Amino acid sequence: MLYQLYEAQRALLAPFSEFASASSKLYNHPLSPFASTPMAQRISAGLDLMHRLAKDYEKPTFDIQSVQVRRESGAVEVAIQEQVAIEKPFCRLLRFKRFSDDPKVLAAMKDQPVVLVVAPLSGHHATLLRDTVKSLLQDHKVYITDWTDARMVPLDVGPFHLDDYVAYMQEFIDHIGVQVNVISVCQPTVPVLAAISLNATKGSTLPRTMTMMGGPIDARKSPTAVNNLAMNKSHEWFQNNVIHKVPMNYPGAGRAVYPGFLQHTGFVAMNPDRHLSSHYDYFLDLIRGDDDSAESHRQFYDEYNAVLDLPAEYYLDTIKTVFQDFALVHGTWKVRGQAVRPQDIRGVRLLTVEGELDDISGAGQTRAALDLCSGIPAQHKRHFDVQGAGHYGIFSGRRWREVAYPEVRRFIAQGTVAQRKGAARTAPKAGRKLVK
Repeated sequence: MLYQLYEAQRALLAPFSEFASASSKLYNHPLSPFASTPMAQRISAGLDLMHRLAKDYEKPTFDIQSVQVRRESGAVEVAIQEQVAIEKPFCRLLRFKRFSDDPKVLAAMKDQPVVLVVAPLSGHHATLLRDTVKSLLQDHKVYITDWTDARMVPLDVGPFHLDDYVAYMQEFIDHIGVQVNVISVCQPTVPVLAAISLNATKGSTLPRTMTMMGGPIDARKSPTAVNNLAMNKSHEWFQNNVIHKVPMNYPGAGRAVYPGFLQHTGFVAMNPDRHLSSHYDYFLDLIRGDDDSAESHRQFYDEYNAVLDLPAEYYLDTIKTVFQDFALVHGTWKVRGQAVRPQDIRGVRLLTVEGELDDISGAGQTRAALDLCSGIPAQHKRHFDVQGAGHYGIFSGRRWREVAYPEVRRFIAQGTVAQRKGAARTAPKAGRKLVK
């Protein structure tokens, strides 16, 4: 019923939001007679803010048209095209294909490492990692998981569990092949580690490197407000209080989900003063005519306010497995009957990244992966703390670009060089046949 009430409220507010937007333009357009009336700028700013607070935020696009690719002779701009490599009911595997007419540039890009970025399925769309992707495209071939809003998936497709998430990861890694370097950001660190562990146990495809950033590998360490909520409420509490059915006006009508609007409420509730101050600053920027600051605010909140519904089965599985049973660190997690054994991973390099001020995944939670992956030699494991960075700062913004990304780039490059040297040493001599 709550979801239906929310939809009714959204439908009621939609015309008022559009009216506020049109009225705002009426008071700031240079050709409008209302623009010269007293307090016109303040009225326009207030109406614009009202429009943004009441509007519905749709899924943003990556909108990466081109990127500067690094090479020895200097950076060169190349075109980018989004391609769908695999399409599943709950996720698309996207590739950002780079194009150039210069044969030298093509040759340089051909030898660059391949990266699979696993975006979180935890409320926001994969476009939240736009900055991550743009940085990586300078030096890598890039794929990313683009999760589908559960309210858009018809009910007859069936449920989506945490086990299905792990299976998706295994399929994507197998599709890209052994040359892939996997980067998991926040929530997916756990299912990605499970997928690679299962592949290691059965002797299937393994990546060259794993980079795990700000994720709850061991949520017992330095628990945050997010962790405490998941740990202190019962499984039944979540099932009874945050799970709702998708209304009839969506393709996924009747599907049980954790709605995006509830998740957004939780995001805002973590730092209400900061958001209130940000909106007031936006109002002042509009009055002052500071278009750059106002546009920066719009871009941030266009992304931050765009949320998706999570499949109820996946969400409840994650709460129980990751935050209540701690099944990964206790060694009790089984995916479709197969034990998850991170200690079986060998021949893969591991980097864990944490933000000093992360208030979502506390200090030590991601680093715990280093101990779990005991089969990886110590010299092939590394941890990096991003000083002064919060949760989003480790994969977006200035600290990501200037501090975290150079470390990630070096780590992937070292893994690539090491594997190529190893392949050269084990290559069959002339005249011998390579047994497949």
